[in-house]
Amino acid sequence: MYDRNTLSVGIVHFGVGNFHRAHLQYYNNLLMEHEDQRNWGVFGAMIMPSDGTLYSALKSTEGTYNLIECYPSGERKSHSIRSLTGLCWGEEDPLPIIEQIASPGTKIITLTITEGGYVVNTARPKSVFWYVAQGLRQRMIAGLPITILSCDNLQHNGKAAAKAFLSYFDEFFPEIASWARENVSFPNSMVDRITPATKAGETTDVYCEDFIQWVIEDNFIAGRPAWERVGVQFTNDVTPYENMKLSLLNASHSLLCYPAYLEGFKKVDSVMADPRYVKLIRDFMDEDVTPFVPVPEGINLFDYKEELLSRFSNPAISDQVSRLCGDGISKFAVYIVPTMAKMIATGMEVKRLAFLLASYYKYLKYGKTETGEIIEIFEPHITDSDKLILDSESRLGFFELSPFASLGLRNHPAFAVQYVYFAEHSVAEGLIALES
Repeated sequence: MYDRNTLSVGIVHFGVGNFHRAHLQYYNNLLMEHEDQRNWGVFGAMIMPSDGTLYSALKSTEGTYNLIECYPSGERKSHSIRSLTGLCWGEEDPLPIIEQIASPGTKIITLTITEGGYVVNTARPKSVFWYVAQGLRQRMIAGLPITILSCDNLQHNGKAAAKAFLSYFDEFFPEIASWARENVSFPNSMVDRITPATKAGETTDVYCEDFIQWVIEDNFIAGRPAWERVGVQFTNDVTPYENMKLSLLNASHSLLCYPAYLEGFKKVDSVMADPRYVKLIRDFMDEDVTPFVPVPEGINLFDYKEELLSRFSNPAISDQVSRLCGDGISKFAVYIVPTMAKMIATGMEVKRLAFLLASYYKYLKYGKTETGEIIEIFEPHITDSDKLILDSESRLGFFELSPFASLGLRNHPAFAVQYVYFAEHSVAEGLIALES
């Protein structure tokens, strides 16, 4: 086991949540066993007001924590993760984060800020964009290029990060914007590991499935870790991998979670023990998504889809349905709408997506399950316009909700008829109707 005292910081990471600690930190912890890679320790930047509890817990353990891999057999394998070498909560003191970004030893800024985190919110003064700008100002003076690497579930997440950061710099720090266009790289990447909310145990413990994958565009302007030594795949084009993962795994999660939550399901593996949902997801992947999935070289798409069904069914993970429902406004725009637009454009049957939109409508509109249990809805990126739409009594007005407005769904009466049927009937009746 490596000596933590030999580590130095090479990466500043924003968003030290469960997924980051089960994914990038897992890979980095393995990499630290290589003596020549110990300059790639991670400094955790926690900047949300809600980060206080986890920050305090991680500080008490000097950034170390247990990662528990859960196998379908029931076996669990625990790893002591020790590669988080520094930590700061910006609510207490933002300066250490800025200083670490500016440090010559830092070569990469990584991000898990959720899908909605790439929407620039100028109303929040100390956002990730502000922190990075303050650090880049000093790097610009010193002539130190850097890479910003998104680890979020977004299509072309590097391009999304570049657009968000550069638009922010253009508006508030034009001199940094000009410098960044020449001295900051934004690789695309595809990340994958199912990581439910932490179960009972220490606050810092993280539980995850045994599966893990990371595919990264090899575009690092200031150097990078040799992550390929521990299983990360580098490529010139991440697009086929991200299309496959987002449109199959993440979209399927969205399709199952809202109707399942309305029926009272709490755990994903319980949902996948119901043959109605297995058929729903399998048909969605095979009939709706597969025609639009460019298959990466060396991937057997049939096997990939079968593995997804197996991963969803893993009882040792027992992922939360409520977790999958959270932040649907952002997720629909990324996971569902691109495929839906292609299906509509090519005249395909879209009944399963009408069922999904109707389920999401009932979830947001009524805020309770079909048995009357109150749903705790988490939609941090819902707009004021979206709220007005939900307050109206028009079911078809839901088509103007921000993720769907560009689809022009009112111009597709057959879709509207299906949607209204599903909105007026129970989930069970909708699932039966899908088979008729």
